[in-house]
Amino acid sequence: MECNVRRRRYQKPETRTRNQKPESRNWKQKPETRNWRFTTTMIIPEHRTRLLHIARTSIASVFEGTYPEWSADDFDEMLRRPSGAFVTLTIDGGLRGCIGSIEPVAPLFRAVATGAVSAAFRDPRFFPVTKEELDHIRIEISVMGPIERVIDTDSIVCGRDGLIIRRGHSAGLLLPQVATEYGWDRTTFLRQTCVKAGLPPAAWQSPDCRIERFSAEVFGEREEE
Repeated sequence: MECNVRRRRYQKPETRTRNQKPESRNWKQKPETRNWRFTTTMIIPEHRTRLLHIARTSIASVFEGTYPEWSADDFDEMLRRPSGAFVTLTIDGGLRGCIGSIEPVAPLFRAVATGAVSAAFRDPRFFPVTKEELDHIRIEISVMGPIERVIDTDSIVCGRDGLIIRRGHSAGLLLPQVATEYGWDRTTFLRQTCVKAGLPPAAWQSPDCRIERFSAEVFGEREEE
């Protein structure tokens, strides 16, 4: 499933010529963690660093015509446990791709590898990432917590909860960080999730609309100062 983390999309600079290479950037592999995240399962820094490495290596390998052979034997129990995960790609703060899995159908290391490649090359909202863009891309990973049905919408906490709204064959998801980044209140968050699902903004109030929430542990690469 694709996601929206930032509404503004990345726009390629119009002044760049065909043979002009973008300025190279160095990335810290030490992960940056957002302060507003509420989680029940903490992923230690070593695991965060490794997951970010998996994501970047998986994307880079596509340009070499290969795909890394990640073996479950190379990871400990935390990274082998089935988990849902989303991988978000941005350039200069603009969304460049975001795809992931809601349900824990694959080991965490594999969910991140698959999500990274899909976000880079299969997000239908964008052209595939180019090799020249790779050094400019910042990777952020959201590891999904358990999904639970919302009975009382007053229990939704912006910044802690991500939302999934379903009605019929329509479904939309917004990650927990979205409400915080835009300063949305609970009602606006619900309405925007309906819009993401292709539903009218007030559809969340309909009895046939299912509202679910989840937490996520979010961490990403940090640019060198």
